[in-house]
Amino acid sequence: MRKYDYICTMRKHNGMRPQDVAILLKIIAIDGQDWQLVGLSSSLKISISEISESLNRSRIASLIDFNKKKINRQNLLEFLEYGVRYVFPQQPGAMVRGIPTAHSHPFMKNNFTSEMNYVWPDIKGKVMGLTIEPFYPKQVDAVLEDQEYYKLLALVDVIRVGKVREIKYAVNELNKIISHESSN
Repeated sequence: MRKYDYICTMRKHNGMRPQDVAILLKIIAIDGQDWQLVGLSSSLKISISEISESLNRSRIASLIDFNKKKINRQNLLEFLEYGVRYVFPQQPGAMVRGIPTAHSHPFMKNNFTSEMNYVWPDIKGKVMGLTIEPFYPKQVDAVLEDQEYYKLLALVDVIRVGKVREIKYAVNELNKIISHESSN
C-alpha cells in the first residue's frame, strides 16, 4: 500500500462527539486498570464500534495516544477547562425527575448551595430539577454502576452550566483526579 493510499483510507475527522468526552472520562475513572473495548462497551452501554470510532476521534484530537490506550491527561484537562462548554454547550431545560448532576451532585452539594437542582432525566430518579442532557443516551445507567465516573461527568457538567466560582472549583477537582497518574 502506498502512503497516499493509506492516507485516503483513513477516516476523516468530523469533530468530537459528546460521547467522546464520556468515554475518555470512563478510562480516567478506571484509573490505570487494564481495559478492553468489550469491557468499556459493557460498562458504558455503548457499542464496541461506537467506542472504537470515538477513540479514533480522540486520537486525532490528541486526547489519547496513538495506540489508543493512554489518555493525554494534560490535553484532556485543557479541553475540559477551555473547550467543552463551547463544543458541547448546555442550557438547563424543563423540570423533570432524574439523577442529580452539576452542582446538584452530592459531592458538589457539600460545597455549594442552590435553590434549583440540575438532573439527567431518569424516571427512577428521586430528585426534581432542570434537565441537563447527558453526553449519550445510556449515561445514567452507566453512572449508577460507577460512582467515580458519575462524579467526573457531574464535574464536567459544572463547567458546562455553572457559575464562575463553581467552575473554578470543578476545574480544580478535575485537575486533581485527571492529573493523578495511576501507580499501576
